Amino acid sequence: MIVRARTVVTIDGAPIENGAVAVSGNRIVDVGRFAEIKTRNAGKTVDLGEKVLLPGLINAHCHLDYTCLRGKIPPQKSFTNWIQAINAEKANLLPKDYVASINDGFAEASRFGTITIANLTAFPELISQIQPPIRTRWFAELIDVRMPESATELVDRAMESLGRARPELVLREAEGGAPLGLAPHALFTASSNFLLTTHLAESREEMEMFRHASGPLYEFLKSIGRPMNDCGNETPLGLFVGALPSTSLRTGSGRALPQWVVAHLNELTESDFELLEKSNARFHIVHCPRSHKYFGHSPFAFDRLRSFDFNICLGTDSLASNESLSLFAEMRAFQKEFPSVSAEEIFQMVTVNPARALRYGNALGQIGPGFGADLIAVPCSGSTNVFEQIIAFDGRVPWVMVSGKT
Repeated sequence: MIVRARTVVTIDGAPIENGAVAVSGNRIVDVGRFAEIKTRNAGKTVDLGEKVLLPGLINAHCHLDYTCLRGKIPPQKSFTNWIQAINAEKANLLPKDYVASINDGFAEASRFGTITIANLTAFPELISQIQPPIRTRWFAELIDVRMPESATELVDRAMESLGRARPELVLREAEGGAPLGLAPHALFTASSNFLLTTHLAESREEMEMFRHASGPLYEFLKSIGRPMNDCGNETPLGLFVGALPSTSLRTGSGRALPQWVVAHLNELTESDFELLEKSNARFHIVHCPRSHKYFGHSPFAFDRLRSFDFNICLGTDSLASNESLSLFAEMRAFQKEFPSVSAEEIFQMVTVNPARALRYGNALGQIGPGFGADLIAVPCSGSTNVFEQIIAFDGRVPWVMVSGKT
């Protein structure tokens, strides 16, 4: 088919007025002005009228397990209090509740134009019961505060649950594991074949715990039996870097870390910035603006991290700390936080940037020949900057195509 719209935003070039996209099967085969596309391609025409056609949005960090916890946990006095509150809520949930929650989350995300999602689940054994309506990078969330020896068992169980699916593992640090406390040697042995994600330097209490061996998070985790021998010296980032292979950030070797997607990175010291600056190695970073505001975290150092050429993406986090799964709302929140950043650059943080982070760089996040036919369209008046209009859109996305199907 041929899909025509008032404006087509390809990401790879200037927006195309009176543009069109030719789709064959699940792929885009041609992009350009409508008259040219009509001449070069056969098939029925779908005219979207006064809309802007966009690549489907990509949520780089989400926990659909907790869609059912929307509005259940008001902002707490501390991050530790929030951990205790969410644990209390989870104690009342059954496997069927999580399945329903994940399915509800998928439905909501797709209503807001998200076509690809990086979903962290603490229950990988439930994946076989779920048929996602959108593209999904499943991450098996590994949470364990026991001795490191128990981590191999945890990884093995997660891998068994993932079965033949691509083995993408998440090391969950914020709820109590050390940054790489889950058998890092076993993971790094095969790291080139894995896509890995971790929560890192998320809260002030995490910084206080690891750097000073004190604070409410330190005391809470100590009380439930977590070994605390890794606390009292390094920052969270320092610990993360110290656990990497010898040819990593610390050596300044310039080795890239494309398999790592790091969420949050809110708490960084000057020594952390010096460590990042002296090395050419880079991982991907996900910022979750509305969840960040909910917790009252320290300001996200976007300008400094961008100056180091980090690939920065946006995510929604979970509805235990957010009110919706709308990436349009995340873009608006980011714009309010960083008004000097162009609307076009912000849009890239929910399209091309997360596509690169999630290893879809040559397939998703742009509109061009050979890319997947994951498209959305929202109203466009043409009276102002098209990217500003995109970010301002609020509501259900009226037209969605996933893998060539509407």
